[in-house]
Amino acid sequence: MRISNLFFTTQREDPADAEMPSHRLLLRAGYIRPLGAGIYSLLPLGMRVNQRVTQVIREEMNAIDGQEMLMPVVHPADLWRETGRYDQIGPEMGRFKDRGDRDMVLAMTHEEVVADLLRKLVSSWRQLPQQVYHFQTKWRDEPRSRGGLIRVREFTMKDAYSADRDEAGLDRSYARYYHAYTRIFARLGLKTIAVASDVGMMGGSQAHEFMAFSEFGEDALAICDGCGAASNRQVAVVRKPTPAAEVALPLEEVATPHADTIDALAAQLKVGPERTAKAVFFADGEGRLIVAIVRGDDDVEETKLTNAIKRRDLRPAREEEIRAAGMVPGFASPIGAKGAIVVVDDLVAASPNLVAGANKEGFHLRNVNVPRDFTPDIVADIASAKGGDPCIACGKPLRIAHGIEVGNIFKLGTRYTAALGATFADESGATHPIIMGSYGIGVGRAVACIAEAHHDEKGLAWPSVVAPFDVQVALLSAKKDPRVDAAAQALEGAAEAAGVEALIDDRDETPGVKFADAELMGAPWMATISPRSLDAGGAELTNRATGERSVVALDALLPTIVAARNADRAEIERDLLAAGYPPRLDAASAVPRS
Repeated sequence: MRISNLFFTTQREDPADAEMPSHRLLLRAGYIRPLGAGIYSLLPLGMRVNQRVTQVIREEMNAIDGQEMLMPVVHPADLWRETGRYDQIGPEMGRFKDRGDRDMVLAMTHEEVVADLLRKLVSSWRQLPQQVYHFQTKWRDEPRSRGGLIRVREFTMKDAYSADRDEAGLDRSYARYYHAYTRIFARLGLKTIAVASDVGMMGGSQAHEFMAFSEFGEDALAICDGCGAASNRQVAVVRKPTPAAEVALPLEEVATPHADTIDALAAQLKVGPERTAKAVFFADGEGRLIVAIVRGDDDVEETKLTNAIKRRDLRPAREEEIRAAGMVPGFASPIGAKGAIVVVDDLVAASPNLVAGANKEGFHLRNVNVPRDFTPDIVADIASAKGGDPCIACGKPLRIAHGIEVGNIFKLGTRYTAALGATFADESGATHPIIMGSYGIGVGRAVACIAEAHHDEKGLAWPSVVAPFDVQVALLSAKKDPRVDAAAQALEGAAEAAGVEALIDDRDETPGVKFADAELMGAPWMATISPRSLDAGGAELTNRATGERSVVALDALLPTIVAARNADRAEIERDLLAAGYPPRLDAASAVPRS
């Protein structure tokens, strides 16, 4: 293809609102363009990368017996009402009425549709197990889009679904997807880690997220280098200390002027923050006040809190709501308060004689003990894991890393099939709900994560498996020397037969512009055909990732690129095989993962 025909343009300057490298470079190199907040067009270059990522995913889904299909993006709201999610999900769901005044929704995900298909198509154990998947547009009205393709409102997702007759079958399906996802991300050139995660709005009994390491990642990961345990910090459980036993002392009110933070309080009373109790306030969708109490050296983990109270519609409480319950911000505790749901971290419940707020401006209470001085509604682990906390499995210190979620897998169980009546008859004729799993990969986010992992100060440097073109060829002095254009035409003619996609830069631009654009756009190989290179024996070939250059005979150019591409892919397959991830995992041999 000639670049003069390509629908794109590059930009010399970084966009002002692009804070992540992938966002900056995909915009500057002409891969994407924004239409609105969190809504992007994929230009031809972006579409090419998107298609290559999609093909890798498709190959690995097919390898575990996945059957590709296509489900609608618009759903009747009644289907979502059957599972209860229509009312459980907030404004991120797109809702509208059709011309018949029927409530409709824009797909966020497709569990309801699959469960509906199962109840219509499956009746016997002989039809199970089943694995289906599709690539489809999703809409989630994110409150804050960020990072270009990292967090958007409209996106394409590969979602897959397993249907089994029992939990053992679900375990096997789950293990096969875990295996397939490991292969997918390795082939895409992403270093990922699978971490235990919250099931969130999906529900079910178990979930893992596949995280690509990134300093820009919104997710914090608690990782143990001792035993390899890894969790999203939202659900990470640590070994908490056992507080020393003490006699419960009488309450004592003490003046603490201006001590409206834990640090100020600890400094005034000359105690460690672990000897204090911190109150954090939330309100749910019905306006009920929730008071979360953790030790002063801990923070509230909101996901743990929502799981403890079984509500996901929390927001920070307003000052007037806190005062209406009899508590004073900065000097608050549940002692004497009314009308709030009190959730206490289990370590606070076990810690004697803490300092807590007196609900009086400028005063705190010493020697607060649970449950003597106030009775919690719920005691649970609601504290956030910190770097250095002991691993729950082996006791070694955890480290906190940051990552971007590129895939997830869920054991849904009967969450959807029981609600929709999707059942099967076993050998004896007894009826059982079908057991489901759900498995997603955001295609655009995967593209962005690959760009995050493969770039330098000059631009993108795509792995060969996803690159929009194998080689970008700069033609220099083509108008002055007819040999240059003749060589380009010969190269174009041979490239298709060799299975190489070449982008020929035939623009009337300076060499500097052509070289800068080639480095920005990031094809794995850059070639220069000029009178000087032809005099030297052919074309100058540059490896984009390493910068290594050499002059290669024109008839050896394409074979050199093909050999390098094949070597890259063979190396990935060798590494996967050595790690226990062969190209195909038989269902009978799949080992469930914890």
